[in-house]
Formats: sequence, structure tokens, C-alpha cells
Amino acid sequence: MTATGVSSARTVEDTEGTVRRPYGPVILGVFLALLVVALVAGVAIGPLRLAPGAVLDIIAAKLGVGEATGYTAAEVSVVWDIRLPRVLLAALVGSALAVSGAALQGLFGNSLADPGVIGVTAGASLGAITAIVLGLTVLGSWTVPGMAFIFGLITTGLIYALARPGRKGGTVQLLLVGIAITAVTGSVNGFFTYIADTTELESITYWSMGSLNRASWTTLAAGLPFYVAGVVAVLSLAKPLDVLALGERQAHHVGRNVRRTRILLIVASALVVGAAVALAGSIGFVGLVVPHIVRLLIGPGHRWLLPLSAVGGALMLVVADIGARTLNPPSEVPIGLFTGLVGGPFFLWLLFRRRTEMRA
Repeated sequence: MTATGVSSARTVEDTEGTVRRPYGPVILGVFLALLVVALVAGVAIGPLRLAPGAVLDIIAAKLGVGEATGYTAAEVSVVWDIRLPRVLLAALVGSALAVSGAALQGLFGNSLADPGVIGVTAGASLGAITAIVLGLTVLGSWTVPGMAFIFGLITTGLIYALARPGRKGGTVQLLLVGIAITAVTGSVNGFFTYIADTTELESITYWSMGSLNRASWTTLAAGLPFYVAGVVAVLSLAKPLDVLALGERQAHHVGRNVRRTRILLIVASALVVGAAVALAGSIGFVGLVVPHIVRLLIGPGHRWLLPLSAVGGALMLVVADIGARTLNPPSEVPIGLFTGLVGGPFFLWLLFRRRTEMRA
């Protein structure tokens, strides 16, 4: 091995070592515990308030490991048919957006990359809305998630071609590409809004603002395979992401197929984002906020960054959904508006921080 190769290999080892801190598993355990608490709270809180014990009793009975005696049929239905699918959908979508955000930040080498900010979510939304307005049923119940994935894949590939690492412009180029893609997809969505009928208008509003109020076991079953395949693929690319962070030349020196790795990341990220958009519409900033918080806790290594982002994103969206449902009862604030209200100022702070660092 050449001296450069030895140096690169040592740098890779150092990079991987940054994620082997002993508190990584501890933080993951804390996140998982908080997620369980949030899930139970999300089922218990609502117009019909239930005790956490009642929630657990009903769920256990439905799973065949207990009995739900003393509870009305309405209480059982609210827990099992309405709220539990909703909080699980929130967890799944939040997890998908956060892990894809972490992966895209590694792919582009830019901490401001986010499925919503750079236009991936807008592209996936366009696919879902196209399927709805044109009445496409080629894949049956899989048509909407499938179209969201295809458009998300095309959008991610286009963004990568126009703002790939190494091109001049850096963050500015990435953000400008995102703005342009969002503008184009917004115009097409506006055209679909113009020609849509009343029922389709309701669906377009749902996709544009993001919402979890159509959650059901059927919805979860339709999107789960896309989510699982995409997340497993992203998590399996943790080590290659660490290598890519060293630069393309160093990655080649340690035997990585950079082109293949980046294609896999694009497909996996698009699959995850497509699943999230197909299930809940456009929900922004989760993929930006959560990876940043996790990175502050455990460093940049993707071995822990990716799984912690997945759990943290689930936790964030479950808590956000509780807030969206209880902020102005009995009406519900669309979850996409709620996360935008939180994530927008955070994004501005990141831009200000980066500008300050560049001046220093």
C-alpha cells in the first residue's frame, strides 16, 4: 500500500473511531425509552383522555396477551383503530425523514441538506399528487407510494447531478437547486390544483400541508415495505458514508466504489422519502433538525448517527403530532405547518452560524 493509502486507511479508522464512544448505546436506549413514553402519551391524549394503564391494557388485549375488561367499545376503538395507527405512522414518517436527512447530508457533504430544503420532498409529493389527480391505478394500492418513490428518485438524481460534492458553489448551489426544483414542482402542483375536482382538491391540500389524520392499519401496511427496504439500505451504508466524508480520492484509495455507493444512497434515500411522503404528505425540517442534534451528541460518525437519527426523528414527530392535535382543540394543525414553525427558525440559525464561521 502507498503512503497515501496508509494515511487514508488510518484516517478512516479515526473517523470510524469517533462513533465508537461508549455513550452511543446509552443515548440510543434513552431515545427508545422516550419514544415508548411518547407513543403511549400520543394514544392517551385526545378529546377522550385515557390513563396510560388503560392504553397498555387495550393494546395487550388486542395482541392476545391480556384482557381489556371494564373498557367500553368506544374506548377500545379509539385506541386500536384511530390513535395507535396514527402515532405509529408519525413514528415511521419521522424516522424516515430523519434518517434520509442524515444520509443526504453525508452524500452531499453538506450539513444543510434536507429532503424538504433541497427539493426531494417536493419531487416525491409531485409524484403522489400526479397519481391522485390522473387517477393512476397501475400498481393498485401501491401506485401512490410507487409514484412518490419514482419522482423522489428522479429529483434526488437531478439534485446530485447539479450540486454534487466538488462542484463550485457549495451550500449556495445546493440551496439554489432546491429552490428551483421546489418552484417547478409547485407550479405543476398549482396546475393540478386548477384542474382538480373537489375530492382531488382535498387530497392535494393533504399532500401539500402534511397530515397524519388518514392513518390506518391499511395505510401502514402499504408504506411499511418501502420504509423497511429504504432504512435497511441506508443503515447498511453507514461505513461507506464515513469513507465518503474523507473525499472521493481517499475513498478510492481504501477500495470503495464511490459511484456505486452514491447511486445506492440516492436510491435508498429516495425510497425512504417516497414512503414518508406517500404516507403523510410534505413534512419539512425533520431531516434537518434531528441529525444536527444527534451530531452534537455523538459526533459525525454514521454508525450511530443514522440509527439515532431514525429514533430521534420518530420521537420528534410523535411529540409534534401531540402538539398539533392539542394546540387548538378541537381543530387540528397540519403537522407539516407545525414542523415548519419549529424547523424554519432552526434553519435560519444554521445559516447564520455558517455565515459567522466563514467570516471567522
